[in-house]
Amino acid sequence: MLDTSLPPTSHAISPLTTLQAGSVLLHRGDAVDRIPRLVKGKVVLGVLSNGEITHQLGVVKGPFWLEAASGLLGLPHAVDAVAETDVQLEYVSLPEFLAQIKALPMAAQHLLMDMARSQRQQTELGVSRLAKDADARCAEWLLRHAEPDTLVGGLAVTLRERKRTIAAQLGIAPETFSRVLRHLRERQLISGGGRVLGLPNPQALRELAGV
Repeated sequence: MLDTSLPPTSHAISPLTTLQAGSVLLHRGDAVDRIPRLVKGKVVLGVLSNGEITHQLGVVKGPFWLEAASGLLGLPHAVDAVAETDVQLEYVSLPEFLAQIKALPMAAQHLLMDMARSQRQQTELGVSRLAKDADARCAEWLLRHAEPDTLVGGLAVTLRERKRTIAAQLGIAPETFSRVLRHLRERQLISGGGRVLGLPNPQALRELAGV
């Protein structure tokens, strides 16, 4: 995850916390109210099931900021995090963390936000590939790229890349992507043809995508 190497002021840092291996540090989907900094130890990032990481996205080693990108973007945690070894953590409240970011030069702020958005997108894509089937991945991709349709109202997606390229982004075969689109059209979750797809039922797509 994003490591800004930000030096927060001493009064903003919580006392050092030591947790045992196997401790759950972050839950995917939880709101961010503080940013944990891994001072020492190793943490596994991925998708948690029955108390264990069943789909691993990566391993990070302290010193490292955990899920700083989510805090910067005002989004919930994108991954679950479990201590692989005994770990030492310190926490910075989200307001204090953001205040430190705002104290940086504007160019540095813009760079960090761009990095946070890129990292978040890659993390969401990685989690989607690990934990979701082809239908759910496609539904999530459509929702992420949806824009207001000024002609007929509602939402629509313009396919600005070849289907083969989009399928590669989703980690599926082009034939699978075409099959999923056909099934979604049969279920009336998408409409139209060519390069513009209407989304007549965004809520049903969200349920399919699990978002």
